[in-house]
Order: sequence, then structure tokens, then C-alpha cells
Amino acid sequence: MSSFRISRSYQFTLVIFMTSLFLVLVQCREKREQKDLLIRGVIADSAMVVSARVEASRIGLDVLRNGGNAFDAMIATDLALVVAYPFSGNIGGGGFTVFRTHKGEIGSVDYREKAPLAAHRDMYLDENGEIIPGLSTLGALAVGVPGTIAGLFEIHSRFGTKPFSELIQPAIDLANNGVVVTKKQADRLNRYRKYFEQANERTIFLDREWKEGDTIRYPDLAKTFERIRDNGREEFYQGETGLMMVEYLKKLGGILTLEDLAKYEAVWREPIVFEYKDYRIISMPPPSSGGICVAQILKSVEPYEIGQYPHNSARYVQLLAEAERRVYADRAYFLGDPDFNVIPLDSLKSAGYNRHRMSDFNWDRATLSSDVSHGDIQIIESDQTTHYSIVDTYGNAVSVTNTLNGAYGSKVYVDGAGFFLNNEMDDLSSKPGEPNMFGLIGAEANSIEPEKRMLSSMTPTIVEKDDQLFMVVGSPGGSTIITSVVQNILNVVEYGMGMQQSVSAPRFHHQWLPDQILFENSFDTLAFPELRGKGYSLSKGTSPIIGKVDAILVLPDGKLEGGADPRGDDKAVGF
Repeated sequence: MSSFRISRSYQFTLVIFMTSLFLVLVQCREKREQKDLLIRGVIADSAMVVSARVEASRIGLDVLRNGGNAFDAMIATDLALVVAYPFSGNIGGGGFTVFRTHKGEIGSVDYREKAPLAAHRDMYLDENGEIIPGLSTLGALAVGVPGTIAGLFEIHSRFGTKPFSELIQPAIDLANNGVVVTKKQADRLNRYRKYFEQANERTIFLDREWKEGDTIRYPDLAKTFERIRDNGREEFYQGETGLMMVEYLKKLGGILTLEDLAKYEAVWREPIVFEYKDYRIISMPPPSSGGICVAQILKSVEPYEIGQYPHNSARYVQLLAEAERRVYADRAYFLGDPDFNVIPLDSLKSAGYNRHRMSDFNWDRATLSSDVSHGDIQIIESDQTTHYSIVDTYGNAVSVTNTLNGAYGSKVYVDGAGFFLNNEMDDLSSKPGEPNMFGLIGAEANSIEPEKRMLSSMTPTIVEKDDQLFMVVGSPGGSTIITSVVQNILNVVEYGMGMQQSVSAPRFHHQWLPDQILFENSFDTLAFPELRGKGYSLSKGTSPIIGKVDAILVLPDGKLEGGADPRGDDKAVGF
């Protein structure tokens, strides 16, 4: 009888326990589903634009709604970013575009800035051969020949379906009507105020202390856009706008000339194309280091089946960091302007070469960067960048990354013309072997020469699956662009994440030198003790964000998911 009572009591307790466990599991599932719902991106049936500002995204989408294609929307979005996002959006800088048409045609356009004709190897060195701090980053001498306008007109001439005058008009209206300042934008403008003062006699940004909700109008920029609308590409390179730019720079001690502007041309280049498992990846070739470095990193980790390790676990971080260490060492040695250097692209992206580079990797201990040099092949960026991704109703896709290099570039704001100029000269090697503003080491391949295009980390990328468009991705972030793009590809391909979930996930970065793994503030520290125990130097908090990815994923049902990075004011819009 007693035994029966115990059994009944045990059963009752078990029922209570199982019921409680069931309720807990249901609650956890509900919370997980709610979380997944919260991080799901914007879903669209036909077309999508994802950019750094909602104003630019909406302008691009309006072009698509009105029958324009992705290339038309690219031009309108790009010019709107000059107004809405002067931090990086530009006509005074340059960039790269990777595209895939609805017919499967792929390509890339290089409108990277070039060194002026008067540039020379030692222009930033003192009499002792040492780098003069700030000379290549702040002020008129830091400016390279801008390429954005040439790039936009080049793309329009081949793929545009709407008149350029129609595509630039929304940016003119935006400049005249003004842009409402966000909190992040106000913080940036106030933080860089002292540099605007150092680089210019006056700018509209010195008029007040900016706060969220203020409206900035750009009448001078509107007039510049109107001149470009009416006079075309040559207005910027040989017309009144070009003359204003050159004269203002000369007044401030710059070396850019009208001859520099007149000689500038955008270049069509063959993209970097490679396979990663069942995916075909199309990315930017040199003078971008992005495509080849993404290829090397993914080829380095492919034999290890990285997807078997939990996402952002110690082994995941270790494997990626060791691949990145070796790839950035190669970047420093081999890569530069392909018009000035022979670059062993096929060797660098080959599976055999990258397996060999990883042959001394040991799971039990960190490799020291001091022990890692470039690979043996038998031949001899910016932090403040902006990226946007577009897919149109026809199936065309563009991945575009533009830059001024540093925040607001050289801080030189062309008087009367209303736009910032780049400080891309810092992306050439002021002194081979010395780090630039992002800590990246450069070698002879990236030394200063007249008309040379600077090595870049920009990585506009398109991914195909089963011969169909799968993903459009890219990021700003200087040297962290490459690793941000790699991690987002892996997030989706290896871990089945949606686009917004992937973009929002915490990131990390290693670039050979300095020899440390850099983590975002939001990164879970559970993996840190194991990594430290193996000899890794870890840094968290010095870079609160790594990259700012704006991407589009084609879902299994053919719909589009936009991932807009929550680290900024970025916005995905679609229909």
C-alpha cells in the first residue's frame, strides 16, 4: 500500500515536472520565434534597395517603380547619398561596382581615384625620410583625382535606360529641400568640426552645433548637380565645377590640376570569380584587394568544413583568424594597381596555394604574425566608406561600394561647389613597410606613383547558387570590409541565417598586423578564455562596430530579403 502511494506521488511529481518543462519549452520557443521575427529583414516581391540612408534608398526605389533598371537606380541612389550621407557618399571620391544582369552577364567597373601627375614617392616624408603625420590624411595634399562621376556616366552609357538628367533630379531636389539630421549624423558632424576648421576657410558645417532634427540644405551642391545635369560628365572634369575644385585646392596647397581631371577615365575590369562549395562568388578585382582576399579566406577554410563548428565559437574564430592572418600578409606584399604591377591572381585564389598557406596552422596554439610572411609565388582603405545593394524587377543586380577614405575624406569642402574631397592618397604607401591610417601595411606594389590607383579593401560582391542570383553584399569599414563580407557569406551559406539576422550578428576581425583579434562590443565573450589559452591576443571595445553591411538575399520562393545594418541609419526598402 505504501509502495503504491509512493508510486502515485512519484507519478504526480513527474507530471508536474513534465508540464512545467513543456511550458518552459513553449515559452522559449515563443521567445525564439519572436526574436527571429524581430531580426527578419524587409521582404519584397520584386525589387529592393538597401543603403546607408532612407532618403537614398527611397529615391532608388522610386526609379525602379517607374520602370528604371538597377543601373538607373544605382545612379539616383549614389547621387542622393552625396546629399544625405556626406560622411562617405561622394562625387569627390571614387568606388567600385560589381554587377550581374538578368541574362547572367557579370562585370565590374573601377572608378577608383588616382594619384595626381605631380605626386611622387617621397611627398609625405620629411628630410629624414620619416612620414609627416597627417599630411596624407588631412587637407589638400591628401586628395586623389576623383572618379565617381566618371564611373556613373560610364555605367549609364552602357546600361542606363532613363535620361541622366532624370536620375540626378531627385538629388537636386533633396539638396534644395534639405535633409533631416539623425542623432548619429549630428554626433559625427560635431565630432569632426575641428578638422573642418583645419582644412577649410569656411563650410556650412561650421554654422552651428548640430543636433538631431535639424535640417541641412545644400544650395551649392544643388547648383553643381544642375551644371552636371545640363553639361554632362565634362562639367566635372573640364567645366566650371572642375575649375572650382582645382582653384580651391591650389589655394589650400594641393597639387591636383585640370590636366589630372581631363585625363581621368573609369575602367571596365574582369571580376574575381571563384567557387565556394556549391556557390559562385563574383567580386571586385585589383586595385581592390577585396575580391582576391575573400577568395583566399574562403579557399583557406573550405577544407576544414567550418560549418561544423558553432557560430562564433572559439574554433570558428580561430580558424577564420588564422586564414585572415595569412591572407592580409599576402595583401600587403602582392596587391596594388594592376596597371602598374603584375599580380598573380590565379595563384593567389587557387585551392592548392591556400592549403599550403594553412599547412602550419595548429589548433593547439596561435600562429604568430611575426612568423608569417607573404606566400612564395614565383613572380615579383577605408574606414568611412558606404555600400549599397540593388536588385530590380528584371533580375539585374548591382553591388556598389564608394568612399572618400577617411570620415568626410580630406575634410576639404569645395567652396562654392558643395562637396567633400577624398583623402585617398593615404591608401598608397607613404613609406613602404609603414602602416596607413587603418594599420594596413603596404609594399612596393602600392608605392606612390603618378596616375596610380590606390589599393583598396572595398569588396562589392555578388553570390550565385545554381546559376541564379543568390546574394548581393558589401560593406564599409576600411580593412574590416573584407572580413565583414566573408562572415556574412558564411552566416548565410554555412549557418542558414536570413539576411537581416546575418547582418545583425556580432563580428570580429584579424589583419595580420597588429597581431590581435578585434571584436565588436556585442560579441559574446564565452570563447575568449579558450582563445587566450592558445596564445591569441584579443581586443574588445576599441572598435565598437566592424563593418556596416547592406545586403540582399534571394529567398527560396524568389522573394527578396533586405538586410540593413542596425549599426548605422541604414534602410532597406522594396516592393
